[in-house]
Amino acid sequence: MHDLDFQHSIHMYDITFFTISLLISMGFLAGIINTMAGGGSNLTIPALMVMGLPADIANATNRVSVLLQSFTAGRGFSRHGKLDIPDLKKIVAVTLIGGLAGASLASYMPAALLKPTLLIAMITMAGIILFKPSVVAPPEGTKALQISESPKSIPMLFLAGFYGGFVQAGVGFILLAALAGSLRYDLVRSNALKIVCTAGFTLVALAIFVYNDQVLWVPGLILAAGSMLGAHLAVNITIKLSQTTLKWILFIMTLVASAAAMIY
Repeated sequence: MHDLDFQHSIHMYDITFFTISLLISMGFLAGIINTMAGGGSNLTIPALMVMGLPADIANATNRVSVLLQSFTAGRGFSRHGKLDIPDLKKIVAVTLIGGLAGASLASYMPAALLKPTLLIAMITMAGIILFKPSVVAPPEGTKALQISESPKSIPMLFLAGFYGGFVQAGVGFILLAALAGSLRYDLVRSNALKIVCTAGFTLVALAIFVYNDQVLWVPGLILAAGSMLGAHLAVNITIKLSQTTLKWILFIMTLVASAAAMIY
């Protein structure tokens, strides 16, 4: 728990033209990155920390932006008919349970403990894209599976939810591995599903962080303004691209996110 005087001082002295510009620009980039791949929080959490926010407060505040960009992107994908998925409720339910467990843990432990896991996950994803691309980009016409047809997807979805609830950064890569790798959705639908799952466990995580008085709304909403614009743009780009192009965008973003995580 953080006292009100500490939060008040952040609102009074650290919201400047520079920090507003930084949060909006980093939010915009993160909205694009998170919608098309993952790892955008490797930009936004350090941006929040530039304002003087401790790591746990930055991690919690960042969820405001992630939630609103997810709603924006999810609505966009739905409008383009990319969320007509019969197993949607079951997929979201599994990640929600994981998100609840991860966010509960995050309220009492520093997010930095999972940094090695984040780096391993992203580097592994980059290797898979290069050497076994069919895992994340199934061939055209591949039939998507339901959870009942691919039981191994359950622990992967739970792990993605747990990780997303705990620290968020890089969770998109784990979700894509579960959705495209285990359930064989193409990258556009995998991204659409990833967004809905992210919205679900982020809502749970945000509720826990709000309850524990760890969210600063002003910087969170400024960050969200930029990320919603980025997410809207990214949806319109994603639905027009081929699987091959999306695969290479995912690869490049994986490398960028890995580099950002190493610096942070």
